[in-house]
Parts: sequence; C-alpha cells; structure tokens
Amino acid sequence: MGKKLSCDPYNLIIAGVGGQGNVLASRVVGDMMIHQGYKVTIGETFGASQRGGSVMSHLRISARGGFSPQMPKGKAHMVVALEPMEAIRVLATYGNPKVKALCNTRPIQSVGVICGDQIYPEKKHIIQWIESLCANAGFFDTTKQALDLGDSIFGNIMALGALAATGDLPMPLNIFKTVISKKVVPAKIATNLKAFGIGMELIKDKK
Repeated sequence: MGKKLSCDPYNLIIAGVGGQGNVLASRVVGDMMIHQGYKVTIGETFGASQRGGSVMSHLRISARGGFSPQMPKGKAHMVVALEPMEAIRVLATYGNPKVKALCNTRPIQSVGVICGDQIYPEKKHIIQWIESLCANAGFFDTTKQALDLGDSIFGNIMALGALAATGDLPMPLNIFKTVISKKVVPAKIATNLKAFGIGMELIKDKK
C-alpha cells in the first residue's frame, strides 16, 4: 500500500461537463488507488444527458473501506474541476475552509449563454470566487495544452497529472501507466503518458 492517507477516507470530487472525460478520469484514479491496496467507492451524478451537462464523480479512498459513495456535504478534501463554473458549484456544496481545488480555467458555455439568455462570468471573477471557497487553489488551461496534443479530451489526464503533483494521493507515473494501458488502445498510451507528465509540470511550475 502507498503512503498513509492524510484523511481516511480521503474525499475527492472530479467535476466537469459531458464530453470532457470526467468518468474516465475518476475510473483511472480509482484503479490507481486499488492497484496499491486501497479501497475505493465511486458515486457519479449526471446533469443533462447530452454533451455539455454537468458530471460529478465522488471518490472515497480508504485503507479501511465501508464508506458510502456519496460523500456528505461540506466534506470534500480535494476538488478537481475540468470546467471553472463546475468548480464553483461543487465547492459551494461540498467545500469547507480546508478544501483544496485544481481548476481548468477554459469555460464551456451552456446553450443559454450561447443563445444570449445567460451571461458567463469573467475569468477573473470566477477565480476570485473559487479562491474564496477553498484554502488552496491551482489554476491552469489544460484545454489549450490538450489541443496541442491533438484533442481537448486529454485535458482530463492533464488534470490527473496535476493532482498527482500535489502529493495528496500516491499517484506515481508507473502506476498510471499500468492503469491507462488497460483503458485506452495501444496507439493512445504514449499520448496519455505525455498528458499526465504535462499536468504534473503545470503544478510544479507554480510551487
């Protein structure tokens, strides 16, 4: 088993919208923890079923197990948000004065915003709100980096690399390689490893 968890269970939320690879990201983290002997329960909630609806995964990671997949409100230890407004929604419900957050700053605008019925807040205001809702927050544009690799979907793996770099959970590259090799076609393994490494550097650069 990897290092002792700072909290048991460790409560992680990965949030995004449909089409960002949220579910794959949660499965990868869960499998990485299980591979090291931890017990993991995962609970997921979905908004509108079409692309663009909110998707939230609750992961409860423990050396003991026996925890509900739906974590209590106000009890998250870390929120990884693939879309900035989703970070605010999750932190408002599951955050607390000690929670940490990692957030992709590239927005995905809803149909209401595109049609002009709603207004998407400015980036600076979103960052201020997120910082006011947590003890520590890291921001980066994983979408831009992922597009450089050929597809915005790789932003989910970059976010996991950023999570690994925080040191909050044992997520070494060799374990990631073992897990991702079972979840993507062989031709995609190298790109996913590169995405994970880029995500780690995004956090290291800010330390």
